[in-house]
Amino acid sequence: MALIRLEILDRGGYAGGRTFGRVGDYERIDAIAHYAVDPEHAANAGIVDLALAERDGHGRVRFSGDVTMLRPRDADAGNRALLMQVPNRGKRLLARFNMSPLFAAETADIDPGDGFLFARGWTVAWAGWQWDVPRTAERTRIGLQAPQVPPSARSPASQAQLRFQPNAPAASLPLTDQHVGDLGNHALVHAADADEAAARLLVRDASYDEPRTIPRSAWRFARDDGGRPVTDDGHVWLDGGFAAGRIYDLVYTPRDCPVVGAGLLATRDLAAFLRHAAEAPTAGTIDHVVAEGQSQCGRFLRTFLHLGLNVDEAGRTVFDGMLAHIAGGRRGEFNHRHAQPSVQPTPSFGHLFPFADAPQRDPLTGATAGLLDRQRAAGAVPKLIYTDTSSEYWRGDAGLTHTDLAGGGDVEPPAGVRRYLFASTQHGPGDVPLGDATVFGSRGGNAMNIVDYRPLYRAALDNLLAWIVDGTEPPASVFPRAGNATRARRGAALERLAAIPGLALPEPARLTTMFPLDLGPEAAAGIAALPARIVGPAYADWVSAIDADGNETGGLRMPDVAVPVATHTGFNPRHAETGGAGQMLEYVGSTLPFAATAADAAAAGDPRPALDARYAGLDDYLARVRAAAEALVAERYLLAEDVELCVALAAARYEAIVGRAEV
Repeated sequence: MALIRLEILDRGGYAGGRTFGRVGDYERIDAIAHYAVDPEHAANAGIVDLALAERDGHGRVRFSGDVTMLRPRDADAGNRALLMQVPNRGKRLLARFNMSPLFAAETADIDPGDGFLFARGWTVAWAGWQWDVPRTAERTRIGLQAPQVPPSARSPASQAQLRFQPNAPAASLPLTDQHVGDLGNHALVHAADADEAAARLLVRDASYDEPRTIPRSAWRFARDDGGRPVTDDGHVWLDGGFAAGRIYDLVYTPRDCPVVGAGLLATRDLAAFLRHAAEAPTAGTIDHVVAEGQSQCGRFLRTFLHLGLNVDEAGRTVFDGMLAHIAGGRRGEFNHRHAQPSVQPTPSFGHLFPFADAPQRDPLTGATAGLLDRQRAAGAVPKLIYTDTSSEYWRGDAGLTHTDLAGGGDVEPPAGVRRYLFASTQHGPGDVPLGDATVFGSRGGNAMNIVDYRPLYRAALDNLLAWIVDGTEPPASVFPRAGNATRARRGAALERLAAIPGLALPEPARLTTMFPLDLGPEAAAGIAALPARIVGPAYADWVSAIDADGNETGGLRMPDVAVPVATHTGFNPRHAETGGAGQMLEYVGSTLPFAATAADAAAAGDPRPALDARYAGLDDYLARVRAAAEALVAERYLLAEDVELCVALAAARYEAIVGRAEV
């Protein structure tokens, strides 16, 4: 077995001994997993640079990673299922299932929220997989001690690309992704040579503008110290500073070369260990394993499947099912040389065809492939549920997962796959009160989207487990389709939304999109020529069609979208004060409330009916919300136990908007 030892660091009670219904209390285990994988084994063949890493006396490559597990103290009370959550940037989060705070301060504690998973008896585990996660003594985040490729094995040296788009002017920037606070602070990607003559700094005003090369004499590897540059191989300094909103690409040779794809093996091999090993803490208690990943981690799971990794070195199936959330049509920087796993918008390996599960021909490149091809060849294709929000469609890629690239028609998910759009939502669940600041340090031109879609996500997990355990198929896929006129191009949707006064819109020419890319002659080996070269026209940018209120028709509607108090979108343009005019912010959407009265709507020229023309008051509104929730329950898109949760969420949004209107 590739996981050769689980070193237990701490084992004890969880959540102060809180009990969760009939299941009772839970225990928490923190550990370090020690791995030794065979670089010559067919199960590991797709991992870039694994064969170049140093080996032990048995010819295996060793590495280690952090592990956290929560399990019922009474194993007989559990549901005999393991939820293997891929931790997002090293954070062990239950918020999208357990309704705990979405952006709590970073801590080693794991908030149980309302206990949704635990009342059902799930065992939950996380494997540290990301090489650049900051690992601290407090173990607030979990990561991977990845194997390294020595300099002698990577000749000639290859370069990396870091993309920066500051929200405020900066004299210098750290060489890491630009997420801030608890979402960032990743390890620096140090330059091998601060005087590297071949290093380049490029600048452009929008994602796909032709870049301008900044003269090498105008920038250096340095940090700003009171207005002067101090040589530092972990920072880049620009004469005159970096401008807010502009896009910079730094291409240079890093000092270190971790085997980034080892994180994929860590996830696979911890799951296999917990399912099969006699010495595992879960021995004899796990019959089914579900992998779940959100955002970066949903793209991780798409990459995992694309590489055909759901069979371990012993030839055993690892995951029976996968729930990949807000991944859209992308993969990610999880398995190429000098990859940065947290990177999202930089066009690279994660933006390449194929997008759909089943094979199809790409008319732009001539290639024929499907995301699941290698996994089907290897066997053990898990049951799959994909869930996306409007944001993944508006960034230009989610629509490609169910579109015939040649003919433009619909592509049905293959047997064993379901796909759902949560209509009129943003990447992360929304909250009240209304505000335009994001957790990423940016500002939107509109208030952030306030729709909280988590009840739909909880139902998707329950449906997936029932599908695995007893064959109960989930309800039908719901996504924007040509066949029922619930899809539109982004430009057409923007034209219709332009009739709503006060709604800031991105410029169609500034929208991010997906293009066929050429990454150079060594791309097949996971080594890129950077930046990627665009080699054809953009892929089609399909989104959901919208109704007269500006809300989406091509997906599952939360009750407070079906019974709205506002227009909710999956996009939000950058605020003028942050630069990048006309560009769209990643991840976030918008909410624009309806006018309070018909007179207010008429005065503003707002074509949307006002609140007083729609509802007789809060009681009337909530009665309609309850009916919409019960309709979702009848179709099994919502759990009956979550009807009251949906009513409470809608009440909070009604009161936030009506109170705001009265001010």
